[in-house]
Amino acid sequence: MTKSPETGRIPRVQIRLVIMQVLVFSMLCTLGGRLWYLQIRNGGEYYDEAKSNHVQRVVQPAVRGSILDARGVALADNETRLVVSASRTALMKMKDKGKGVLTRLAGVLDMTPQEVMSKVRVCDSKTPPPCWNGSPYQPIPVTAEATTQQALQIRERPEEYPGITAEPTAVRRYPAPGGARTAQALGYLSPVTDEEIQKAKDTDSPHLRSDQVGRSGIERTYDKYLRGKAEVTSYEVDNLGRVMGQTKSDRGVPGSTLVTSIDARVQAVAEYELQQAMKTVRHETDNITGRKYEADSGAVVVMEAKTGRVVAMASQPDYDPNAWVGGISGKDYAKLTSKNSNYPLLNRAIQGQAPAGSIFKVVSASAAVRAGYPFDNKYECSSSYNMGGRSFANFESKGHGPITLGEALKFSCNTVFYALGHKEWQRDGGLKPKKDAHDWFYRTAREFGLGAVTGIDLPNEVTGRIPDRQWKKNFWKANKDAWCKQGKKGGTYVEQIAYENCLEGNQLKAFDSINFAIGQGDVLVTPIQMATAYAAISNGGTLFDPTIGKAVISPDGKRVDMIRPTAHGRLPVDAKTLADLDKGLRMVVEPGGTAAWRFVGWPLDKVPLRAKTGTAQVYGKQTTSWLATYTDDFVIVMTISQGGTGSGASGPAVRNIYNAMYGFDMEGNYDADRALLPAPEAKLPTVQPDGTIVAPEIKPYVPPSPEESEPPALAGPPATRPAGHD
Repeated sequence: MTKSPETGRIPRVQIRLVIMQVLVFSMLCTLGGRLWYLQIRNGGEYYDEAKSNHVQRVVQPAVRGSILDARGVALADNETRLVVSASRTALMKMKDKGKGVLTRLAGVLDMTPQEVMSKVRVCDSKTPPPCWNGSPYQPIPVTAEATTQQALQIRERPEEYPGITAEPTAVRRYPAPGGARTAQALGYLSPVTDEEIQKAKDTDSPHLRSDQVGRSGIERTYDKYLRGKAEVTSYEVDNLGRVMGQTKSDRGVPGSTLVTSIDARVQAVAEYELQQAMKTVRHETDNITGRKYEADSGAVVVMEAKTGRVVAMASQPDYDPNAWVGGISGKDYAKLTSKNSNYPLLNRAIQGQAPAGSIFKVVSASAAVRAGYPFDNKYECSSSYNMGGRSFANFESKGHGPITLGEALKFSCNTVFYALGHKEWQRDGGLKPKKDAHDWFYRTAREFGLGAVTGIDLPNEVTGRIPDRQWKKNFWKANKDAWCKQGKKGGTYVEQIAYENCLEGNQLKAFDSINFAIGQGDVLVTPIQMATAYAAISNGGTLFDPTIGKAVISPDGKRVDMIRPTAHGRLPVDAKTLADLDKGLRMVVEPGGTAAWRFVGWPLDKVPLRAKTGTAQVYGKQTTSWLATYTDDFVIVMTISQGGTGSGASGPAVRNIYNAMYGFDMEGNYDADRALLPAPEAKLPTVQPDGTIVAPEIKPYVPPSPEESEPPALAGPPATRPAGHD
């Protein structure tokens, strides 16, 4: 810099120029550094982000695979409907959050504004259903039942309905062939959630926001195969949203077809007969309470004895699974989840738990043999069994004198099993159990598969309960504090019981084992568990995992993956004991047996039939009806909660199901045209390359007339329920 000759100082102008040069240079350096950082250091990352900001993905959901019965009849498939959807993202950008648009839309769809708005609100902890539990960034279906006129009205006036679309879309359909809803076994669909998308992100079956996923039943179990893969096309667009070109396309793949072991014809019969049995018994009077039977719920399972495959599974109350299609309404959701409706979403075949009653006696008879009591020895069947001042009565207090274990099954004699259960409790040490206590009755029950899931290919199966010594201890630990707090010596009955449980609730007492021997007390079983156990008696001892899925067929029909029957164990008895049990159970349907009056005229020489009736007592309720039966081909187990006796409530329905399957009338006459089963191993239905399936026609079940459903008169006594029978 040059100093001024007059002052000897650097002029201010030059100083300012230098400062400005430094500032400019610093700014250039900063900008250069930032430019290097953006273009060189993180250039690739920002390039991808910039590119993606101008890429729009168009998702075409995959057509979900059909669910077929064993003959190819559709239990669940798809149909094209006009679906009206709302973009929540677009609605939230509006000043009124889309309220005006949704109100106008409600008028077009003949819905109330509240109904429409509840459809598009997002579910959270503070928002009860109905609401949208899928991703808020995907179109939310408002209705899947729009008419052509409604769709045209929306599409012709887009300025009045911004964010609203009306498009033809393939939606799920549950056709109920022949009246067979198969509701709880099939399950239903609902939108995928953000949590599920994240969870499945790194799996071989990731979710897209447009996916519908199975929430229960086989829709959930086989969701991976049924869902398919959506077609995703990526387009490059400019700032105005105009398409500049296609960048990527992932071809979609339709879902696979699931063939089940369900026979829709038998399913229709089972559903009708279960419902009819419950209606009929509601007109009968409970002799204990003097009230009409409530018959509030029930279930029936029809199973192949040699494979464990489920031919039919019905649960009451049931529902129409189509209620979930297109988003369930508030009214329907409240009905399906309310106590007043008795929770029809429950599949009581695998989730309904109750004491087993006398159908449990096959377990006790097996345990007695294992404990050293010969099957053909004589055991006293008195009218009651006394223990420590308490009297345990036979059903309706009828005695039969000395009888074998087979006859104890025939007459359903409680006192024989009371005595055996008590003796074994004593032999094991009673209140002070031996270290090497055998616990034959409890061990045998568990080895029959009770107290554990069967492994059926349906979600949410329950375990039931076998209240052995360990269970008593665990239950006492969990409830001890409450019992001790509530209990009072010499107080009310409830307080006295709580006091006793506080002190001794961890002990397996004599009356526990006595009740256990006839399937009472704290025992809980499910229909599917009992069907699996009786199937094992029929097939020679193998406990199969019950299955509904039979095969998965690829969308083009070229690949078939069979779902083979698998076993999880064997009954803990030898061949002789199995033969003895089989003989005793056959006596149940012969003259004098507890089920004989319901199977008069059945051709035992052509199709041997075995059965066990059960009438289980439930605290605070009317008795639960149980009937477990089998032939060489099939097992049928039916239960009706608060339905009375086993043979009285369930007998006619089970008989009618067998008649339909085998083609017999009430007098044992055979009609080949009426017989639904058994049949040769059915061939799998053929899926054409275009996905179409040729299925046989199925007609609705025509129940027998009242005259046809009456059994012929017994030789001698009239065909009425004999006293003392389950």
